[in-house]
Order: sequence, then C-alpha cells, then structure tokens
Amino acid sequence: MGSLKAFADGSLGSSTAWFFDKYNQDTTTFGLPMDIITDGSLEKWSLDADKNHLQLSVHAIGDRANSYMLDLYEKIINENPKWDRRFRVEHSQHVRFEDIKRFAELGVIASVQPYHCIDDGVWAEKRIGPERIKYTYPFKSFLDAGVKLCFGTDWYVAPLNPLLGIYAAVTRRTLDEKNPDGWIPGQKISVEEAIKCYTLNSAYASFEENIKGSIEIGKLADLIILSDDILSIDPVKIKDVKVELTVFDGKIIYQLIEN
Repeated sequence: MGSLKAFADGSLGSSTAWFFDKYNQDTTTFGLPMDIITDGSLEKWSLDADKNHLQLSVHAIGDRANSYMLDLYEKIINENPKWDRRFRVEHSQHVRFEDIKRFAELGVIASVQPYHCIDDGVWAEKRIGPERIKYTYPFKSFLDAGVKLCFGTDWYVAPLNPLLGIYAAVTRRTLDEKNPDGWIPGQKISVEEAIKCYTLNSAYASFEENIKGSIEIGKLADLIILSDDILSIDPVKIKDVKVELTVFDGKIIYQLIEN
C-alpha cells in the first residue's frame, strides 16, 4: 500500500502553519492544528496504523506542528511493538533546534522540498520574524545531527525539476535575487549531499534502497546524463543544466536533440 498521509497543520503562506508563538504579521493567530489533532483522531489512527505496519508520512510545517508529531511518534514507539517503521514528517520547514536532535533520536525522516526555501525566503521573515527564520529549512542542521534527510519537489506546488531543488539547497539564493550569498547561508549543504538526499535517502524513505538510489549491480537501471558536471561547476549554474539522456529500466526513453 505504501505510506499513509495526513496533515498536522496548514501552510506558512496562508498563516495556518502551527507555531508556538503568534505570527509577527498577524498577532491574532498561532496558526491552526488540523481538526484530526484537536479531536484526537490522528493519534488514534496513527497508533492503529503503526500496529498494522503501515508507514506514516504526516505534513507538518510550523514548529509546534513538528514538535507535536515528534511527541506522537515517540508515543507510538513506546506503546507499539518494534519494527522498521521509518516515520516521516513531510516538509519539516520550521523546526526548533532542540527538536532537530529528536528527529535523529527517534529515527524520523525529514522529507523536505528545498525549492520552497528560495521561494518562501522572499517573504517568510515578514510572517514569523528574524528569530524563527533561523531554523527555517535547516538542511545542514538536520544532516549534522544525523537526521535522514530526503528531498522531493512538491510538484505541482513547486517545479518538478530536481536540479532546481539541488540548486536551492546548495545556494539558497532567493527568487527575488536579494540573497546572492544565500538566505540563512549557514544552512547551505554541498552538491554531493543534495544529490544523496534526492537519491539514496529518498529511496530509503520509501523502503526502496535495495532497488534504487544508486547505480550498482542488482538495482534498477534508471539514470540520467547531464549536460554539465554539477559536482564541479559553479553551483549557481546548476539551475541551467539540462538532461541530455534518460535511461529507464535499462532503456533510453529520452534524448536531447540540439538544433
């Protein structure tokens, strides 16, 4: 069946991401926990799903929503029999530094979409102020703490092209071009780390690390050839790199033809 998806809160853009403190832009709200949290349904369903060995992937954006999910996952670990559960938090956008280590301790996967970083970075500080943005999209802090970090695109909310996601994670240059050295530059990661987050780590997050995520004997022959070596070019140019060849299941299914 794959993973079960649920929502713990809303989004930063709509001021419905659930925070411990009120929004700077709208001091009447902390954001909104979903009704399945307030009525206890998410806890009940999650305990039951985990008992039946179903993976949980729950959307959480605000710092309080992320903290709540860590508390719930810890409760499940303490109450249910042990198994290779691989809990996921989808987005993991605003995570207090003290909670990052809990991701690692509980073995929770942070499933994030790096392109949102360079989009939200244009306006996020207006919503939540200068202190909370310090732990917004904390990619490097996740990796430094030993958290399994996997990348995705969140298409169609964000562009499907993963090269743009790698560019975002490595440069953190916001779309308004006002942060040429990167928005919250201390959270930039290397190109190699970003590739691993998109490949091996994402394969692990879906229990598929034995069949995909790297090019080796016994795994699926799914790969691409790029127009440039993204490990050696200026990372700023990664967004302009093109796919020249796509191999799927050992067969060429796409080839770039230049005019």
